[in-house]
Amino acid sequence: MNARDDNKVAEGAILTKFERREWFLENLRFLLSLDLNEDPSGEDSRSESLRLHRMEATINSFQEQPYLLDPYLEEMVLPITETIKSHVKALVAANPGDANVSVRFTRVCSLLYTFIKFRGCKTIVRFFPHEVADLTIVLDFFKIPLDYSTTWVNSRWQVFYSVTLWLSLVCMIPFGLDQFDEVHERGKTAEAIEGIAKRFLCRSGVEREGAALVLSRLYTRADTKDRLDEFMTWGEEIILESTDLFLAVGILQVVCEIAKTAPSDIVQAHSSDLLRVARSVDNSKGFDINAIVRKLKTKAVAHTGIRLLPPRAVPRFRKGKSLVPLDTHDILRTEGEEQDVPEEMEGILEDLFQAIQDKDTVVRWAAAKGIGRISERLPSDFSGQVLETVMSHFEIHSVGVTTINEMPSIAEPTWQGACLTCAEMARRGLISDQHLPVLLGWLSKAIYFDIPKGSHSVGSSVRDAASYVLWSLARAHDPKALAPHASGLAKRLITVALFDREVHIRRAASAAFQEHVGRNGLFPDGIDILRKADFYSVGTRRNAFLIAAPQVGEHIHYRPFLIDHLFDITLRHFEFEMRVLGAQSLRAISELDLAKLGPENAARAAKLLSCADVNEIHGGLVALNELASCFKSRGLEEERQQAFRYLSELPTKVLQGTRNEMPLAAACDLIGASISSVEITLLDNSSVPNWRSIIEAGLRNRSVSVQESATKAFGSVSQLVDCSDDLTRLIRELRAGLPPMQQSLGTLVGVLDYKSFPHGLENALAFILESVDRKSPRFLRNIEARRNCYDSLPLIFSNVQTRISDYISPKLANQCFDALLEGLTDYTTDERGDVGSWIRISCVHALSKFVRILFIHSESLPNFVDYLPPEKYHTAVGGILKQGVERLDNVRQQAGVQFLELLRLDLPEVHGKERWRIFGNEMMNELFSSGEGGGWNDATWLYPKAVHFLKIPEYRDPILMGLVLSLGTKTESTHRPVSSSLVEFVQGLAPEDGVYPQVNLTGDLVKQLKTNFSNNNIFIPLLQTSDVLLESGALDSLNGNAEGEKQLRGMLSVVTRSIPRIKNISRIQASMKVAVDLLAFPALFAVGLEKSVEFLLHQFPTIRTATAEHLYLVMQSKDLGRETDGAEDVLLETEWSVIPENELVDVTKKLLELLS
Repeated sequence: MNARDDNKVAEGAILTKFERREWFLENLRFLLSLDLNEDPSGEDSRSESLRLHRMEATINSFQEQPYLLDPYLEEMVLPITETIKSHVKALVAANPGDANVSVRFTRVCSLLYTFIKFRGCKTIVRFFPHEVADLTIVLDFFKIPLDYSTTWVNSRWQVFYSVTLWLSLVCMIPFGLDQFDEVHERGKTAEAIEGIAKRFLCRSGVEREGAALVLSRLYTRADTKDRLDEFMTWGEEIILESTDLFLAVGILQVVCEIAKTAPSDIVQAHSSDLLRVARSVDNSKGFDINAIVRKLKTKAVAHTGIRLLPPRAVPRFRKGKSLVPLDTHDILRTEGEEQDVPEEMEGILEDLFQAIQDKDTVVRWAAAKGIGRISERLPSDFSGQVLETVMSHFEIHSVGVTTINEMPSIAEPTWQGACLTCAEMARRGLISDQHLPVLLGWLSKAIYFDIPKGSHSVGSSVRDAASYVLWSLARAHDPKALAPHASGLAKRLITVALFDREVHIRRAASAAFQEHVGRNGLFPDGIDILRKADFYSVGTRRNAFLIAAPQVGEHIHYRPFLIDHLFDITLRHFEFEMRVLGAQSLRAISELDLAKLGPENAARAAKLLSCADVNEIHGGLVALNELASCFKSRGLEEERQQAFRYLSELPTKVLQGTRNEMPLAAACDLIGASISSVEITLLDNSSVPNWRSIIEAGLRNRSVSVQESATKAFGSVSQLVDCSDDLTRLIRELRAGLPPMQQSLGTLVGVLDYKSFPHGLENALAFILESVDRKSPRFLRNIEARRNCYDSLPLIFSNVQTRISDYISPKLANQCFDALLEGLTDYTTDERGDVGSWIRISCVHALSKFVRILFIHSESLPNFVDYLPPEKYHTAVGGILKQGVERLDNVRQQAGVQFLELLRLDLPEVHGKERWRIFGNEMMNELFSSGEGGGWNDATWLYPKAVHFLKIPEYRDPILMGLVLSLGTKTESTHRPVSSSLVEFVQGLAPEDGVYPQVNLTGDLVKQLKTNFSNNNIFIPLLQTSDVLLESGALDSLNGNAEGEKQLRGMLSVVTRSIPRIKNISRIQASMKVAVDLLAFPALFAVGLEKSVEFLLHQFPTIRTATAEHLYLVMQSKDLGRETDGAEDVLLETEWSVIPENELVDVTKKLLELLS
């Protein structure tokens, strides 16, 4: 089994059989063949631990299908239990001082626990040895003088759990325990078993469960049951007086196990003691606040009550088999037989009724199951009273409440507990026909239980439990009794299955619907509905709302109920996404009969605009927007205009108040979808006189989503009338406003339709060009505003692409192109990081779009070369490639996608079109046509290919700078691939010949160093690139090459210039490394040593130390052509960070003498 197999196991592949049986058994034999008395060495321990981990992972992969391993359990578990027995026997026989619970033995027990965990204790314990002699072996094991401190036991818990589990089995031998006692020590064996179990009863791990099982088995033996009274007294005292939570939990586990599995005569004889111990939790010192304690108390009370009543011989439910097996210790009772209900039952039921209101679900669930099981054994009239009491819990928080939303949030646990209890009773056929209408009335409310609470809601557990009740009714109730309610049930279930917020509730409702269809066949069109809204279809919220709901809406029987639910609940929901999806679903359903449903639903949506809740107003607006868009696409002009008129019913104060972003954005969307030229020309006489102010308020809003909606609305208006005056005014007003207003202005100029006012296009482009020009006094400092301006350029060209020459002159087009090229150099940073990358991505997209538009419409441009000169085009390609090899993954990915689109774009249909062919296109196609996995954001995939771009002279400079900036990054996932790829590429270059000689590469680096000497953001990465190439020996072939040494001498001169005046530590260190690396070239050794000594004399101690370390490493790794042992000793022995200045000069002089 290799790593790939481990991954398959971890991914949870669908399993059908135990395919790794032979492998597992082989590893099991190896594990059991080891010497369990010895602890393994370090390497052996790691190997054995890995083997065990893989075996456990194999077993755990069957966690959801444990029955698949049943045929193999005996051959896998039996060797383990036999090994445990033989080893325990050996430990018992050994010298007490030599006994040791080794790591290997612990691992064997750990593997056994893995089987217990996935298949259950009851199944695995059958494979434990259970001979009479085993009892002595186990008891003697616990007599071994081991370290039972908490830390040691915690590290060996698998061993003690396994052995206590074994003890719980062997202590049930059908012989009296006194046979193991000495004559004068009667009861010694039972006392020893009890002492061992009590020792582990206070542990926090699973050993406590094993100990509880031992005690429950011990106290239910015929010869030791007299010890139960003493344990009950002790347990009650511990719970009342102690503060040991784990011990209290252990005691309650024992009580639960006794009440559940002991013979009925023992339970009935000690019922008062069992109940007294369980109820003592209420008077304890804080144990009652623990959910586990309360759950165990509830289970103990419930199990005691169950065992006080005999089971029915004939279950009352009509389908399936008994959910609770009959207890062979109990006396069976027929239905007609009279029964006396014990007096304790009233108190037991009262405790359980209180528990179904508990704040923790585990407690409520335990109580619900207890009530269901007790009711199953009660006479019919008594179980009916129990059901009435349970249903009365629904009324506790319902007094004076008209809707579910008005309930307090504390009602959730009570309603869920009542639903769970009703479900447990329904599963057992305990819901009578006379109680069914009342129960369904409450369930029709519970299935919609969703109470807003702050930024979230409570109630999902109630809705889930209500679905469980309806599912249970389908399984156990008479179809004739359900028939009158079938139609309402079907509508409610399918509505929840389609429109609930939570995926598990949609699936639960779908499962309940399916159960009713499959078992009762009462739901209208049930089979067809299931095909459209099955368990998987409703798993995704968007799929449920937009695909399954319209398909179900095709059935007239369900359509009105679906629409009512959308208006009554979904469009009023507190969550924004639910309202939007609800509006989209309403549109999809309305399209089934748009002429009829469209106007009706629009009128209903308009009524929501007068509500007080802003969420309901927003729901009405988004519904009207969706319907108006639908009317527009279908050509229903009158209905669309009516949707616009409904906007007049929206109170103005809603849009002017605080927290108005959602309704304001929705109102702008509605205007954009429904406005007409008639309403525009009416001006102040329009049915919605303030529609312009709504749009302008949206443009001035701080929210980006509101701005986008407002700009789209203004764009819709621009398609109908001349907006040039409004545009000029808005540019003037918003440009002088706050940054959020400037952002909306940048988006606005891109969405307008200039076909209605061509003269406004020049003003818009002038505004954009001024806003992004760093030299302009109207340059926008806000990064988002500039990004929006760049995003608007391709939108404008797209709007006029069919008549570019009529709207945009070649000069203006070139100005826009230059602005985009300038945007590729924006490396603005702030507290958010490299925010300039937003602009670079926008410019990459814009340039690609610009080129594609011009290429496609080249035949209609008589002067195409003026619009896109070849040199500008290739400059853009080089700029995009530079972004494609830079350090940010997202920028590389976007640039790579756009470059590949340009690479595969057909050339323009003009004379001399080859001038626009990308240089090196054949090599590019070869590099990226293989269809390999990975993308431009994957550095390990990209850079081995990208370094070959340097072979193209026309794009070499920008690509080299892109690689340099990537190599200078601190991100290891980028730095390592680019540095290794560049070194490998340079090593393959010839010194002076070839497509890109090393001499030329060095000269390009020196040129860039000189050009960017004052720009640390570029100069430092250039230094780091030079250091990588020199340190790796990629440029060693320049040794002895006159031109190469000339370029390296120039590099040394640049990197060591003005070092005393430079304060940037990173730059000084990078310069130092380059200067020291150049010592490997004999022609540069003298001057390089002189420069290196300057770094050793630097005023910063950090620089002196770093220089000494790097100089030592170079001496160790490279052949400098001279003896360096003395110099190395000086470098190592000198404290460079604290050495006095006068001594520093002497040391450096000595170092020079040694190396000269």
